[in-house]
Amino acid sequence: MTDVTEFKWYEGITVHKVYLSAILDSYDRRVVAYVIGDRNDNPLVFKTFDKAVKANPDAHPLFHSDRGFQYTNRTFHTRLERARMTQSMSRVAHCIDNGPMEGFWGILKRERYYGKRFTGKNQLVQMIHSYIHYCNTRRVQRDLGVLTPMEKHYLTTAA
Repeated sequence: MTDVTEFKWYEGITVHKVYLSAILDSYDRRVVAYVIGDRNDNPLVFKTFDKAVKANPDAHPLFHSDRGFQYTNRTFHTRLERARMTQSMSRVAHCIDNGPMEGFWGILKRERYYGKRFTGKNQLVQMIHSYIHYCNTRRVQRDLGVLTPMEKHYLTTAA
């Protein structure tokens, strides 16, 4: 599943934004790929998708997203077809298809972002990188049998 979320950082009173596009594997809850950019646009989402496909060339999953402009355009649909993936999108205003992705954003922001004031882009970007690494490799999840996402992934691929 996939989505894009926004983060703010401050330079004095000037507000700047960065956008995080990520793809989450719904089986083992690992972040398969992510890209951080200055704009919420098609290239951000396409780079994330291409990164995920390159890292997992034999995966042909059901691809869940919301109905954002990046996921409903013809170019993205063509990329999905080339990767032999099936697109799944919920109805407008219903987040069933990418609800767990929204949940991941909520956890990330609650644990590392809310209540903090980032005063530099690098500081914010480093927090995002380190948190995703932490979630994939150190943060155990009860739903995964008290394993990290990467432990669950390795157990599954070894079988």
